Amino acid sequence: MANIVRAASRRDVLKLGGLTTAGAMLGAGHAHAAGKLSFMHESSFIPAYDDFLKKTLVPEYQKATGIDVDYQLVSVGSLQTRIATAAETGNGPDVTCIYFSWPFLFDEKLVDLSDIAETIGKKNGGWYDSIKEAVIVNGKWKAIPFGNVGQIMNWRTDWFAEVGVKDFPDTWDELLEAGVKLKKAGHPFGFELGHGFGDNHGWLYPLLWSYGAREVEPDGKTVAIDSDETARAIDFCRKFFLATTLEDCLGWTDVSNNKAWMSEQISCTNNAESILWFAKKQFPEIAKVTEQSLNPQGPKGRFHILGPWNHSIYNFSQNQQAAKDFLVWLMDPKQVERWYASADSYYAPFLHAYDDAPLWHVEPRNLPYRDSLKTSHLPGWPAPIGRPQSESVAKYVVVDMFAKACAGKSTKEVIADANAQLKQIFKTA
Repeated sequence: MANIVRAASRRDVLKLGGLTTAGAMLGAGHAHAAGKLSFMHESSFIPAYDDFLKKTLVPEYQKATGIDVDYQLVSVGSLQTRIATAAETGNGPDVTCIYFSWPFLFDEKLVDLSDIAETIGKKNGGWYDSIKEAVIVNGKWKAIPFGNVGQIMNWRTDWFAEVGVKDFPDTWDELLEAGVKLKKAGHPFGFELGHGFGDNHGWLYPLLWSYGAREVEPDGKTVAIDSDETARAIDFCRKFFLATTLEDCLGWTDVSNNKAWMSEQISCTNNAESILWFAKKQFPEIAKVTEQSLNPQGPKGRFHILGPWNHSIYNFSQNQQAAKDFLVWLMDPKQVERWYASADSYYAPFLHAYDDAPLWHVEPRNLPYRDSLKTSHLPGWPAPIGRPQSESVAKYVVVDMFAKACAGKSTKEVIADANAQLKQIFKTA
């Protein structure tokens, strides 16, 4: 399970309710006088990640600078509402964790971090180009990227082997062929098609793109969902669903495939690295036969969903310089390499210095999450990311288009529905 794409408009959310010396830090200005920073973060699925920051890095920082960092954890699923409330009221933490396209939603409330983004990038081998589409708003870095919670294929090596498949299929058509055999053998697939927040987008957007289809043209205005490419992607998805998956996938949310995996109901699903992490902790025998692979490729290539965790500073903060200095220190190799390692490569670094870091070799099965960064994009790609794309995700336009087809509606009808929704969204943008 992963925190993928719960983006909505700010209006919708409210409706829902490396530092050279310590001396350089302390001399940065009046913002340090309070001696305290607040840092809001959503609880991680990997508890050691939060523990390492709170119990190791925060004390180290306080010892070096005299500044205490109040690490405020919020429950999974509540971060966007908390971010929106702080943005609207001008009252909240100095620094916040921020996901996906949210820097575009809260642009005017966030500090320009272009200066420290450049500094951090130079110290760490440079940034992946893919992350820039998520954090650069109108030419300015509104967030410092941390890591990607990717979505790729998890599959049972033992059951695939039973039907004569040793390596994970390279194409969607080959995966379909394997899935037919596996379902007949009593080992169906399980791919989310319901209104969850991650595991649905994690395979449906890449499937759409792999057929050359898109919601909107690169101009960010011209709706392009009504195409032959979209029709072919939908026709494949319907066939794939009927021939390989459990029928109740239509109502699945993000916890569903995890439960089905641990109860040995399914042989393949699309998920974050946490599915293997949890299996190793609680179901070691299942973990032994769990493998992870890149998404299959379609006629127009191989794609993955971008699921970035980033950090931003509110412009109402009275400690903006102190907050910037803290992020520079946090992302210095001496600190950030250890923080990455604490999470067992759950967060794939967006910095090239860590392309072959030790963290990737603790569990080699996680390497595809690193490799997926080269072909990852935010929902809405190839159009510039902004509020309309976020609204499309929030309204499940693409997810529902595929799900309705799998439930029996015609390809023509589901495309017409999606086309009408997108035209309304981009008309009012």
